[in-house]
Amino acid sequence: MSLIRPTAEPTDDEGPARRSGTGRTVALLLLVALGALIPLLGPSAALHGTGEAAAPGAGGIGLLRTVLFAALSVPLGELFVHRLARHLPGVPPERPRSWALLADAAGFVAALALASVVSAGDLIPHRLGQIDVGGLYGSRDGRLALLEVNAFLLAALCALLRRPAAQVWPLAAVVAAEALRAHPTTEQSPLVGSGLTLVHLACAALWTGGLLHALRLLGRWRGDPAGAALLGLYARVAAVLLAAITASGVCSALRRMPSATILDQLTTTAYGRTLLAKAVLVAAVALLALWARIRLRRAADPLSAYTPARAEVIALGTVVAVSGLLTALPLPIRWT
Repeated sequence: MSLIRPTAEPTDDEGPARRSGTGRTVALLLLVALGALIPLLGPSAALHGTGEAAAPGAGGIGLLRTVLFAALSVPLGELFVHRLARHLPGVPPERPRSWALLADAAGFVAALALASVVSAGDLIPHRLGQIDVGGLYGSRDGRLALLEVNAFLLAALCALLRRPAAQVWPLAAVVAAEALRAHPTTEQSPLVGSGLTLVHLACAALWTGGLLHALRLLGRWRGDPAGAALLGLYARVAAVLLAAITASGVCSALRRMPSATILDQLTTTAYGRTLLAKAVLVAAVALLALWARIRLRRAADPLSAYTPARAEVIALGTVVAVSGLLTALPLPIRWT
């Protein structure tokens, strides 16, 4: 698919353009629905034959975490790509409508739902009486959950008041809270684990959200040479992000599953199976990114890189869904 779109002849009812827009919307809704099935149905598939038991409501928790991760990626990606665009000369002034407010609102709802689960003793509440809001202040997980709720609310207010750059701080607080939540104080060297998760989550959000917004900008600029320049600049930075994601992911996996047992646990535990699936998906994303970069450098039309880049962002969305599923599965046993 090329971004250089021929100017269509005007029609009385603009039927072709309208059908095209409707088709893209339907395709997007179908992709979102399919992505939601991964955390919802994934626990039973991953746990099959392992002898492990999932926590109650694991599918719902995985879906909420997927929404939360996606909500982080969209506004951070917008800010990231806009900063990259400032370094390019002759950038068109047109910008697509920001999705930050919608993403922040979705993140707020997901964080609020997750906080209600924490307040009910890590169980899915079935009535309001089971939600103990005051009890959230009495536990570490409860305070972190409240921090995420308030941070997304503040980020949404910044977006609503047209102060997009100010979203960086509350969104950074969400990333930090997620990193701390994933590594309780009872874990061996929890701060090391939190640091690895912080790097992993921040880089993944920038990579995923940045590519999504870069493609939206390219579509808005309609074949302007600045689009290829922006995609090339993003690709160079994304290579660094991929290296950081890979290094932090491998180190985190080795902390959870020591090298002597990792091969066994990758196939016999739900966490290991899901981690293996995520690794395969990330490898596929890396190949798509390499394909896009080769097209940028060698193709007669550099904007033909849009096709593998679009496939890359779809694959990254799948990685986000698998990551949400991963957080809802029981941690592997650390054999010694």
